[in-house]
Amino acid sequence: MRVAMVSEHANPLAALGEVDAGGQNLHVAELSAALVRRGHEVTVYTRRDDPDPPEQVRAEAGYRVVHVPAGPARRLPKDELLPHMEEFGRRLERSWRAGRPDMVHAHFWMSGLAALLAARPSGVPVIQTFHALGVVKRRHQGDADTSPPERINLERAIGRSMSRIAATCSDEVFELARMGIPRARMSVVPCGVDLERFTPDRPARGDFPERRARYRIVTVGRLVPRKGFSTAIEALRGVPDTELVIAGGPERGRLADDPEAARLRELAETLGVSNRVRMLGQVSRDDMPALLRSADLVLCTPWYEPFGIVPLEAMACGVPVVAGAVGGLVDTVVDGVTGRLVPPRKPDELAATLRRLLADPATREAYGAAGVDRARSRYSWDRIALDTLRVYDRALSDIGPQNLDLAAGERV
Repeated sequence: MRVAMVSEHANPLAALGEVDAGGQNLHVAELSAALVRRGHEVTVYTRRDDPDPPEQVRAEAGYRVVHVPAGPARRLPKDELLPHMEEFGRRLERSWRAGRPDMVHAHFWMSGLAALLAARPSGVPVIQTFHALGVVKRRHQGDADTSPPERINLERAIGRSMSRIAATCSDEVFELARMGIPRARMSVVPCGVDLERFTPDRPARGDFPERRARYRIVTVGRLVPRKGFSTAIEALRGVPDTELVIAGGPERGRLADDPEAARLRELAETLGVSNRVRMLGQVSRDDMPALLRSADLVLCTPWYEPFGIVPLEAMACGVPVVAGAVGGLVDTVVDGVTGRLVPPRKPDELAATLRRLLADPATREAYGAAGVDRARSRYSWDRIALDTLRVYDRALSDIGPQNLDLAAGERV
């Protein structure tokens, strides 16, 4: 099968950890690689945001990445890309005239918009994975939400126009159903984890970085407020003899210029825990397993989270997870089995949970072992690829293409 992955802002070749480069980039890269391993031909189409790379790049895993000109060839915040999606879609359409894909899989709502424009003339089925929903972002961020004002209405129209939707978690299915999208056209296809890279079988590297307290809690993610690092820092006041290691954001040498890093450092100073908060900046994929294995607990406390790959990676490494009971984390972390779920944005309750677990090594060991079993049985990328192919097969049996009236924002 010839599969066209459309990922307008999330290039699978990008370095992870910076703003707008995170779980979606990894999801597209790993899913594409897993489909190639099963004998499929995969091309990822992403917006050109740098004039230097060639038009096409063959990734080491075997899929192609095509850099599509649409707007200026420089990095733009993803919330500023909507005006360029029509050009992106038209260029995809012209490209597919020369070689029609059998299946189009769009990642993120703006990719869905471009993919529908491009696929309409040929009638090729289009699958949508949203990765995040505007209605959820607006609910949690309010006036701080920088999404285009059209996003929510367009997401509803896109969802109704797709052949099928591959939702990353059960909470997303619920949200989409509330938007009026039929459940019958949705399937839950979660993210996966690289079980060869993330494994408990290798010892933790004590020098990455050197431990400065009896206990270590590690948290990983892009340095944006919604990731909830503030909650972790506030909770640290009530967790003695413990260091909090934050990985993510720009390279360490550029952390001083990052506004969110500065805000978190100021918060730690104000709360009197700055000597126990360590910010590593961007950590390479090669070093990430060692960092996770060095932790007594891995913490994930976002305001909301469409899925969350870091808890899976921690579980695969045999490290127990404490996570906010939001979004996809409720599916991934089994409360009382692979870790603990806590209410979001409740630092006192989080601190109490952390204290209990750090004082109970037997429970941490049991959670870690259960996490490895769960990651291996459910979340390998090969298993996720099979789930995705089932969605593709169902889409191919659907009747005819769906069309989107972009002016009206509804199916026609």
